[in-house]
Amino acid sequence: MNKLFSGLALAAAMITATAAMAAPVKPTVVLVHGAFADSSSWNGVVKILEKDGYPVIAASNPLRSLKGDAQSVADVLASIKTPIVLVGHSYGGPVISEAAYGNANVKALVFVAAIAPEAGESTAALSGRFPGGTLGPTLAPPIALADGGKDLYIQQEKFHDQFAADVSIADARVMAATQRPVTAAALNEASTEPAWKTIPSWFVYGTADKNIPAQAQVFMAERAQARQTVAVKGASHVVMVSNPKVVASLIEKAANAK
Repeated sequence: MNKLFSGLALAAAMITATAAMAAPVKPTVVLVHGAFADSSSWNGVVKILEKDGYPVIAASNPLRSLKGDAQSVADVLASIKTPIVLVGHSYGGPVISEAAYGNANVKALVFVAAIAPEAGESTAALSGRFPGGTLGPTLAPPIALADGGKDLYIQQEKFHDQFAADVSIADARVMAATQRPVTAAALNEASTEPAWKTIPSWFVYGTADKNIPAQAQVFMAERAQARQTVAVKGASHVVMVSNPKVVASLIEKAANAK
């Protein structure tokens, strides 16, 4: 009897191992935050993706210069051996496009209320090309840096209405107090050759975004020939905070696309 049980256990173990070997490896999802935010802005999305079995890394974006920030993310990508779905929010869009260029491991780009620049374009220029953006008047006086640069913050009392209008006031206050500054130089730095020309892309944005107008995001998605574009009615610039299920669902579609 013991031999029978041992044989059955061995057979079951072999079947389980074979099934595990046959199952496709899920890509690693790398999330890159934008300006005036940090990696915690992805918390809701991370919970959903991990529950669905995806390995996730919320990379830290230094917000110092486009070239340097992209290299920081590229270093993270180089350490990952599985296929990658690379996701960027806001200014994180040009960062992921720079970081993914030439990396054959990145199978999809997902732009979340993000800038997707052409070579020579900057975040500031694209954001201001279409009407509806109101970020400028909400910025606090720049903080002078020792290297001659300037750090930019959103005034805390204007953060909720400008950046996160569909998030609770209490949560927006925390986000305002913990916001990460971005340098003026990073927002005005021109992009080089974009990865979205060679890597399939997906876009999601809020129709009430006051940082990057909806019209700008539609233009960029169409230019990139996005596989799918999702417009979340009434959502703010932090659509991944207010609508994590919608954003996670699109990321998973990108991960499963052929």
